[in-house]
Amino acid sequence: MDLRILNAEIQAFINNNIGKSISKLALQKNPFQDVEWISVLNQIEAKTKSKDKLPNWFVTKNIIYPSKISIEQTSSEKTAAYKASIVSGESLIDLTGGFGVDDFYFAKKTKTLVHCEINPELSSLVKHNFEQLNVSNITCYAGDSLTTLNTLNAKWDWIYIDPSRRNEAKGKVFMLKDCLPNVTENLDFYFTNSNAVLIKTAPILDISAGLSELKHVKTIHIVALENEVKELLWELHKGYSGDISIKTVNIVKDKTETFDFILNDDSKFPNFSSPQKYLYEPNSAIMKSGGFDEVSSSYNLNKLHKHSHLYTSTTLIPFAGRVFEIQNTFPYNKTEMKNHLEKNQANITTRNFPDSVESIRKKWKIKDGGNVYCFFTTDENNHKIVLICTKIS
Repeated sequence: MDLRILNAEIQAFINNNIGKSISKLALQKNPFQDVEWISVLNQIEAKTKSKDKLPNWFVTKNIIYPSKISIEQTSSEKTAAYKASIVSGESLIDLTGGFGVDDFYFAKKTKTLVHCEINPELSSLVKHNFEQLNVSNITCYAGDSLTTLNTLNAKWDWIYIDPSRRNEAKGKVFMLKDCLPNVTENLDFYFTNSNAVLIKTAPILDISAGLSELKHVKTIHIVALENEVKELLWELHKGYSGDISIKTVNIVKDKTETFDFILNDDSKFPNFSSPQKYLYEPNSAIMKSGGFDEVSSSYNLNKLHKHSHLYTSTTLIPFAGRVFEIQNTFPYNKTEMKNHLEKNQANITTRNFPDSVESIRKKWKIKDGGNVYCFFTTDENNHKIVLICTKIS
């Protein structure tokens, strides 16, 4: 960590160039003799990335940023705040601290918090930033987190882990056993230090695959931001062997959409029907959860087809996803397409349909955009159909 980057003149230069082209700035001569030009450019690029993602960091003076990639990989403040709503108690230890965004919010819910980071330079940078952010209940430890856990020899209310999905030998990996640290291998040891473990994984991890590797899973949180799934959170409690709850969360600008259900609940059965007046498309968190029968049962909506994952009703209801009013429904064939959509403009979505959006656009010369929304899907009788809709929410 080079504290010379905090020079007032350099900080003013960084702030004055937020959002500017880094490639163009790189062609300029370094106006600062004591600091490498690449370091200054990195601060500009990383801080620019932080403007919307990490607003508390962005507005705080004398923050030092890691690489742009580290900023891209770290949690956003919105998802970190959600994680903090899960934990409680007096103490938490984060075994994979990183840039410390999650810990900033965990520290609001716990009395004491330990931030472990294997990279000593990043650890010292995070310690400096916590001081600028006026956070006083976080202690930073550099080095291997297992060693820190052994050395401290304490009982924690929560252990938090965000294992790295890059393995030096295997490159990018998708199974927990291949991540660093190896959670599956160390889980029994973690439970000697805490009765509650929260694990963050990438959204690409299949839920059934995660369950095959973990034990004592009580709740799985699927967290989306602006309808893009960002992370899965696995809540483990020592000795737990009951039903597993699925909590889906979609954090959008003016609200948070939630939908919860019990995994593998055999009492939930979907109803099916042809398209009615309204069409419902679940948000991305629900789509990731696989709780499609539960959506039909809980909202009292009819599915169009077992595999279409679109729902319909005669009356309008609040829903965790996009809602449309159906203006027209017709079979997918040459005559109907020429009459209704060929050479027109529309937003296209496919669900359980053999053709891609791109091929449909090309074949029927449909331009993107506008106020018309078209769903190409399959109905309960296995017929290919098209629904022309207007968006409600």
